[in-house]
Amino acid sequence: MGFVTGMLSAMAARRIELSHLLARAGLKPADLDDPDGRVPIHSYAELYNLTVAELQDEGFALFSVPVRVGAFEFLCRSVIASQSLGEALDRACRFLRMVLPDLAVTIVPAAAGTVELQIAETRPLQRQRDDPRRVFAFEWLLRWLHGLSCWLVNRDLALNSVSFPYDEPPHAGDYTLIYTSKSTFGSRQLVASLNSNLLQLPVQRDDEALSEFLQGAPGKIVTLYRRDREMVRRVRDLVAKSFPDSVSLDEVSRRLHVSSRTVERRLHEEGSSLRAIKNALRRDIALARLEKSDESVARIASNVGYTDASAFFRAFTSWTGTSPSAYRRNRALE
Repeated sequence: MGFVTGMLSAMAARRIELSHLLARAGLKPADLDDPDGRVPIHSYAELYNLTVAELQDEGFALFSVPVRVGAFEFLCRSVIASQSLGEALDRACRFLRMVLPDLAVTIVPAAAGTVELQIAETRPLQRQRDDPRRVFAFEWLLRWLHGLSCWLVNRDLALNSVSFPYDEPPHAGDYTLIYTSKSTFGSRQLVASLNSNLLQLPVQRDDEALSEFLQGAPGKIVTLYRRDREMVRRVRDLVAKSFPDSVSLDEVSRRLHVSSRTVERRLHEEGSSLRAIKNALRRDIALARLEKSDESVARIASNVGYTDASAFFRAFTSWTGTSPSAYRRNRALE
C-alpha cells in the first residue's frame, strides 16, 4: 500500500478526488487506510496508467515541471538502438536531464568490479526528506531505470545494494521484492550498486519488441522483473530439481497440476518463459562453478547442457559481456 499512497501522494496533497480512479482500478478509498494492505499487481499497473492520464504527467505531479505524457516511450525509443546496456543508460541519463531537471542521474565507477547508479536532487523536492512525495519520486525513478534495463537485455539484473536518501519507510519490507534485499536508508543521495560487467551486456530488443512492450506502458514497467513472481519461482524449482536433465512444458504442467497453456500464460504475464528459466539456471550454475571450482571451461559447458563449446561461449558472452576465461580471471582478482 505504501507504493499506492506514494503514487497518489501529490494528488492527495492537492485534494484531488481519487475515488473514480481507484474504482476503475478495482480498488476502494478505504483500501488506502490499511498501511499493511496488498494490491494486485495488475490493479497497481492500471492505477498507474489512469493516474498518468488524469494528470497528463508521467511523473505524478511530483516535480517542478510535468513529465509530459509520452516521455517513457521517447526514452525507450532513444535507447533501443544502443549496442550495450552501458550505452543505453548513458543515453537515458542525457534524456532525463532534459525532461526531469529536479533529479540528476549519473553512472560512475566505484569499487573494483562495480559501478554506481546515482540519483541526486538538483533542488529539494520537498521540505521534509521523508515526505511521501519525495520518497516515491526516488522509488519511481529507480524502478523506471532498473525495469527498463532488465527488459533491454532480457534478463533480471541484480542490484548489489541500494542506499536511499530518506529514513526507512513503513513499506521498506517490500524493497526486497522490487529492488534488493540489501537496502540502507538515510544517505544524501540514492546510490544503487551493480557489477560493472553488466554494462557490457548487449541490448537484445528491437523495434518490433518495443512496439509490443509499449502496449500498456508506462504502467507495464511495474509488472516486470519482480522477485515475487510465483509461477517463475515454482517452475524454476522444478527445473533445478531435475537438473542436469531437461524437463518439458508438459512435464512441468503435470507436476504443477495445471494445463500447459496456463503455465505458458502465467510465465508470459510474469515476463518469463520455460526456455528463459532454463537458460537462467544454466547461467547461474556456470557462473558459480567458474568462481568456486577449478573445472575447465569445456567441462563446465558440458555439465550445464552445452555439447558445443562455441555455443556455450556465445551464450556466456551474452550473459556477462565477457568470455568465461576472462570472467574467471576478473573474479580471481577481486
